[in-house]
Amino acid sequence: MLHEAECNYHVPIPAQDIDKNGKVALSSVATCLLKCVLELKAAERCGYFLAVTKLKSIGKGYEFSGSCYFRVDFNCRTFLPVDGEIMVGVVSAIDIFGAYLKCGPMNYVYLPAHKMPGFHLVDGKNPHFLADNLSRIENGDMIRCKVFAVRWIEKIRHIEREFIILASLEGDGLGPISLPGSDEMHF
Repeated sequence: MLHEAECNYHVPIPAQDIDKNGKVALSSVATCLLKCVLELKAAERCGYFLAVTKLKSIGKGYEFSGSCYFRVDFNCRTFLPVDGEIMVGVVSAIDIFGAYLKCGPMNYVYLPAHKMPGFHLVDGKNPHFLADNLSRIENGDMIRCKVFAVRWIEKIRHIEREFIILASLEGDGLGPISLPGSDEMHF
């Protein structure tokens, strides 16, 4: 899921950061690039931007609509969800249809009930899924799951520039993860 990507972006630079000769300080370009990457958050072909690792080149500046832009080529580390990969997420909500997980920068990971073989819903004040072997899936639990499907959302309602993930527990070694020092009894 972690990738190294080559990207380019037309970075707006404030006029006060450009000297009389049209030169701009590298620190100013880097600061503006980081602000742009933070606002952009993710791109369909690259994934979620985690870090800028290298500034490769800075092009000549040009003026457009009263602002000055510089084309910046850079390398960055990204988090790109891909079908079939295994990930670990934290359960953030449970309803009768499945569980909602968060994984790294991804806020929209859905694990439907029909993709949890052997688990059934125990409804009540604190709903959770219970398996035949008594393992549980409840809020705050860490789950190892497989990416079943990925969809890029540019903008729908309140969701903007996000990947929507459909997850599955079908396969070996998938399901709730018990952590050392947890509340479980040891025999």
